[in-house]
Amino acid sequence: MGLVRKLFRAVKVVALFTYASAELIVTRPKTRADRAAWLSRFCARTLRGMDISFDVIGDVPTSGAVISNHLVYLDILLHSAVRPCVFVSKMELRKTPVLGWMSMMSGTVYVARGQGGSAAKAAEGMAKGFRDRLPVVFFPEGTTGVGDEPAMPFRSGLIAQTIEAGEPMRAAFIHYTLSPQDIAAGKTLRDDVHWGPQAFGAHIWNFLGLQKLHATIRFASEPIVFSEAAVKDRKVAAVQARQAVAALSLPESIPA
Repeated sequence: MGLVRKLFRAVKVVALFTYASAELIVTRPKTRADRAAWLSRFCARTLRGMDISFDVIGDVPTSGAVISNHLVYLDILLHSAVRPCVFVSKMELRKTPVLGWMSMMSGTVYVARGQGGSAAKAAEGMAKGFRDRLPVVFFPEGTTGVGDEPAMPFRSGLIAQTIEAGEPMRAAFIHYTLSPQDIAAGKTLRDDVHWGPQAFGAHIWNFLGLQKLHATIRFASEPIVFSEAAVKDRKVAAVQARQAVAALSLPESIPA
């Protein structure tokens, strides 16, 4: 039964991506807002098709920057399904077959670490998102964790650029909950949902076996207020940003 479920969902995912690709080819959205709206629709359809439900706590940011913890590739679908937005992602995504093309068409801003001019290009791309009054979403951890801690140490580059741009920065926190059936089957968030050191193919094949999944995304009520020291020192800003995200992970922040 588990193998049948995995195969059925794999076919479903392929069908969803094929439809989305065809939609992109036909409509060719021109503006960044149109591209973000397309991605939001696609992500919402994909979550429904995979039996992934979600709740939103707090006011959803409609502009400025949004920083979040990062557990799995579903985080991207979740943020986009909540409202149209612009993502800042690693350059490696741009080179990924199908996903790279779709992310480019949706207006993603790419960052190539360690390459000259990368920071300036990222700042320019983020500025375009800010000017279009779309929330710019990025994951300062720079990779996915397994959930052993609310948030891993943050990289400071994009945080510093947002502060320099004078844009408000809101914290968000994502939490996943397994279904009773999956818990009874021995599934765990750490091994079957959160994407840590596993290979992409192995993780998604394992993930396809889940019956249902529920996500909760909580947004801070106000933008982060950085101290004077944080404005002067990007490392201090990264610490304070991480604290703001981790504060949303307190037990009382997550609904039963």
